[in-house]
Amino acid sequence: MEYRSIRYVDKAISKIVFGCANPAMLQGKRVTKLLDAALDAGINTFDTAENYGASEQMLGKWIKKRKNRDKVVIITKGCHPYGKPRVNAEALKCDLEQSFKRLKTDYIDIYMLHRDHPEADIKAILEILNEYHKAGKIGAFGASNWTHQRIEEVNRYATGHDLVPFTVSSPNFGPAKQVDDPWGGGCVSISGADNADVRKWYQENRIPVFAYSCLGRGMFSGKVRTEDLEHTRENMDKYAIKGYWCQENIERLACIEKIAKERGKSVAQISLAWIMQQEVQAFPIVTISDSKRIAENADAVNIKLSDAELKAIMEK
Repeated sequence: MEYRSIRYVDKAISKIVFGCANPAMLQGKRVTKLLDAALDAGINTFDTAENYGASEQMLGKWIKKRKNRDKVVIITKGCHPYGKPRVNAEALKCDLEQSFKRLKTDYIDIYMLHRDHPEADIKAILEILNEYHKAGKIGAFGASNWTHQRIEEVNRYATGHDLVPFTVSSPNFGPAKQVDDPWGGGCVSISGADNADVRKWYQENRIPVFAYSCLGRGMFSGKVRTEDLEHTRENMDKYAIKGYWCQENIERLACIEKIAKERGKSVAQISLAWIMQQEVQAFPIVTISDSKRIAENADAVNIKLSDAELKAIMEK
C-alpha cells in the first residue's frame, strides 16, 4: 500500500480508502473479518457518514474491539439533507456529537459537510468547524458534493477572517462519466472531459479528492461485462443505471477490459490504477463486500499504466 500526507491529519492516509456504505454495515451487521482484511491489506482509512444507516456504529464497534484507533483514519460526514437543507449550526453540532458517540472516539480525522445549501451561513459553519479543530476534535475538514466554486467561496471567507479553510473534498471521480445525478439533490462530479478545468483547479489548489462512486457504482468493478451487457446490466442498481449507464462508458469499459486482459489484472484494478495516476491527488473510495477482493483491489497501487494506456482509456 502507498500512503500520502495531507494538511491537518497527523497520520498517513492509504491511497485506497475503504467505503463503509456496504449493505452489511448499513444494516448493522458485524463485519469484523472484512474490516480486518482491509487493515491487513494496508488500507487504514475508512469512509462513512451520519446518514449511512448503522455504518458509523459498526465501524466504531470494530475500532473499540480491536483497540486500533491510533492506527486508523476516520472520514465521516454530516449535515445531509432529510427533506430540507441542514447545513446549519444546529445540525452540524448535533451530527458531530452523534458521530463521536457512534464511532466511539473523541476525535475525527477528516470531517465533511454532506451536500451544500447555497443560503447556508458560512460564517457560523466555519467558526464551529474551527472550534472543533482548535480543540483537537477534528483534523481536516471540507465538503462532499460541493462545487469547486462554493469551496473557493468558503475559503476566501476563511482566509479573510483568519480561519482554517476547507482542505478536503469528496466529489464523484473515476473513469466512468456521471451522466445524471444518481440520487438527486446536488450530486457533484469532476469526471469526464467536460470537467478538465475543475480537476485543474483541484490540482492548482492542492486539495485532495476523496472520490466516491469511483468505479461507477459497480459498472467498472467487474460486475458488468461488455461481452454480456444484457445479463450483467442486472448487476447494477437503479442509481448506477441512472448515473453511469451510457454508450461512452460502455466503450471505456471495453477499453479497460482489454488492458486488464493483456495485463492479467482485474477491471477494478486497472480502473483504480487509472484514478491514482491522474494529476489531481485522488484517493478512491472503494466499497467492498467480499474480503477476498480487498487485497486484490489494494494491489492496484502497484500497477503503473503506460502513457498509451492512460490515453486510450481517456479517449474512449
